[in-house]
Amino acid sequence: MERGSSGLRRLFREAAKFGAVGGAGVLVNLGVFNLVRQVTDLQVVRASVIATVVAIVFNYVGFRYFTYRDRDKSGRTREMSLFLLYSAIGLVIENGVLYTATYGFGWDSPLQSNIFKFLGIGVATLFRFWSYRTWVFRAIPAREPVARSASSDGSRRTQRVP
Repeated sequence: MERGSSGLRRLFREAAKFGAVGGAGVLVNLGVFNLVRQVTDLQVVRASVIATVVAIVFNYVGFRYFTYRDRDKSGRTREMSLFLLYSAIGLVIENGVLYTATYGFGWDSPLQSNIFKFLGIGVATLFRFWSYRTWVFRAIPAREPVARSASSDGSRRTQRVP
């Protein structure tokens, strides 16, 4: 990461882009969740898992082509595998909060379900931001600066600057 305020600005821009994609993903997640609950008889957590999976697909496209479009694209299989792994962990976190509220405390009205679904999304988002930026969409290593100098015989030599 860059030094000083430019590194902080870069992190802020990244977090803002992550938030924009994630915010749209939250709307997709909650929209699908409520749609599935209204048109099917699925239990609340099953409806939530379906919604989370739809949001994961939506978010991958947004993260890969908007938030992290400048990141390394060489290992797509590895990237997708890690994205799915960390997304699955996020799914468990997100729906674990909803499961606990619904079956542990009996808070299962539509309003309560949406509140705890949203809370679960928030907790899982913290994990996802850290894991995606650290492991999935890795930064391309910065190149070392190159210094050129003339040798005594007139030819140019290149050396790496530490």
